[in-house]
Parts: sequence; C-alpha cells; structure tokens
Amino acid sequence: MNFDAYARTAVDLVNAGLDDLAGLRALFGGDLEYMRDQVAEKDLAVFRRAQRRLRQAFELGTAGRDADAVRELNTLLEAYPVQPRISGHDAGDWHMHVTSRGSSVSAEYLAGAVWGLSVWLCEYGSARFGICADERCGNVYLDTSSNNCRRFCSERCATRSHVAAHRARKRAAQTLTPA
Repeated sequence: MNFDAYARTAVDLVNAGLDDLAGLRALFGGDLEYMRDQVAEKDLAVFRRAQRRLRQAFELGTAGRDADAVRELNTLLEAYPVQPRISGHDAGDWHMHVTSRGSSVSAEYLAGAVWGLSVWLCEYGSARFGICADERCGNVYLDTSSNNCRRFCSERCATRSHVAAHRARKRAAQTLTPA
C-alpha cells in the first residue's frame, strides 16, 4: 500500500481551488481519474470542509503543535473511516484500497487522504509538513528532502521568491549608494 500517494492526495486537496464543480473535478487526475465523473455539486461542501480541516492539521504541524495536529487528524479519521479492501484485475495486480466498493467519491477520497496524512505524521513527524514560504502562495507540501530543509511547495515558488528577494536587496543597495 503506497501511503505516500495517499498523503499526497491530502496535499492536493488542501491546495485545490474548490470554487466550483470544475475545480473539484480537476482534483481527480492520474489513478483517481475514474472518480472525476462521479462527483456532483453536493460533494463540493464536503470537500471544502475537509480541505479546511486538513489545512488546519498542516498549520498545527508546521507550528510544532504535534499533539493538536494529531487530535485534528484523529477527528478526521473518525469522520472519514478507513474500510480496507483488496482490489485488482488479476492475480498479479492485487493492491489495497482504503474504502469499500460502493463508497461515495468523497468517502473514498477523504478516507485515503486522511489515512495517508496520518500515516505520514506517524512515520516522519509533523516537522515534515510544510506551508510554502512564498507569502504569495500558501500551498502546503510534504517535505521529502533528505535533511528536512524544504521551504517552498515548488521550484517555481522558490525561484520567484529568491528573485524577488534579490531584486529587493538590489533596490535597497541602490538607495544607500549616493549618486
């Protein structure tokens, strides 16, 4: 069972633009594409609530409030319980899913996201939860660096932030230098 992939679904949800049904459907790519056509307008409110709660877990974790992050994730685990099942198409393709067949899209996605993030916290600690250091961004990420030094959600944000800081230093130096 790939817990990292499940944890990444939590990250994807927190970072998703859930303004409308199209935004929610954009969340279902790759292995989850089969869910895209199953979501409906009624699912939007469920995903928005879970998005806020998962963001709260990230904020608590990045603030070093592990016990509070754990409490939040335990509450989410109760709200979106895991019901594991074996799935596959042939004997060589057996793998685990975290919900039973017939579960709603929201139940299946959210159980996996919460379970994956919970396992991630137990395995690596909440110090590996991150919120992008670029103040214009705010996306969350899971720090997979070897020395727990990641500060940005993406190379794009890191570059943008570093270029902005460089330009600010350059402007400051120019105002200090007499003409």
